[in-house]
Amino acid sequence: MKNLIVNADDLGWTEGVNRGIAEAHGNGIVTSTSLLANGQAFASGVALALSREGLGVGVHLNLSDGPPSAAKELVSSILNDQGEFVGGPESILMKLARRAIVLTEVEEEWDAQIRKVREAGISPTHLDGHKHVQMLPGLFEIALRLAKRHEIGAIRVSHETSSLRSALSAGENQHGGKVLRQGVQARGLKLLAPDAREQAEHSGIATADYFCGIAQTGELTREGLANLLRGLPEGTTELMCHPGFVDADLQRSDTRLQESRRVEVELLTDKDIRNLVAEQGIRLIDYGFVAQEA
Repeated sequence: MKNLIVNADDLGWTEGVNRGIAEAHGNGIVTSTSLLANGQAFASGVALALSREGLGVGVHLNLSDGPPSAAKELVSSILNDQGEFVGGPESILMKLARRAIVLTEVEEEWDAQIRKVREAGISPTHLDGHKHVQMLPGLFEIALRLAKRHEIGAIRVSHETSSLRSALSAGENQHGGKVLRQGVQARGLKLLAPDAREQAEHSGIATADYFCGIAQTGELTREGLANLLRGLPEGTTELMCHPGFVDADLQRSDTRLQESRRVEVELLTDKDIRNLVAEQGIRLIDYGFVAQEA
């Protein structure tokens, strides 16, 4: 059986992002989303999640953007002088290498993020990471412990399958240099946590069999998406995506994904894409199904 999880990252980032995810689920192929506990539109993200039957909701573990969910004095090693997160994965990786980040503080913060989502009435289907932070050295083990603690049955392993990355690369409108750089990032993530699936299996936490979407972040095309669907392997694949509508808050925020989010809404709701899913006999699922079948 060919199963596909289409996960929309960044629920709760802004109201426009929330609206785009709602559209891509209600009228498209999105089946799953992951919620930023510290997003400025968290409340409406929760309302959306609770009102949507058939939409799996995970926790988008974050160390890169915005304020912490835990008390600042408890997590100071992961904050800058302004009391917000330290920056992107490269910055975090450098601080981890220098042992400038206290791992118990990461666990404190991520536990607070998960508790905030659960206390809002959501039972998370899975854990994943904003900018794949859960894959950094020492952090995947923390995510697994928290999944066990909070009885969350699945986790994303950001190991992009090269054949699926190649399938998604079709389309003339992609920026080749950006896709290449993101492809290098995808390969780097494999090196950082090569045994992540084995660790998850040992911990009793389910994963998808395949994952894709890193190299094409912000560069998704109709041709690439159609190629992926035609060549989808047997088993369960997760396609990561970032649909949304551009609003003033998104324009002010520190994300390069702006107009590409609107483009992804159009692609994910495209009638031909939806028909192709049916023609290929693909079952659209969320991580809750993966956890149940494990």
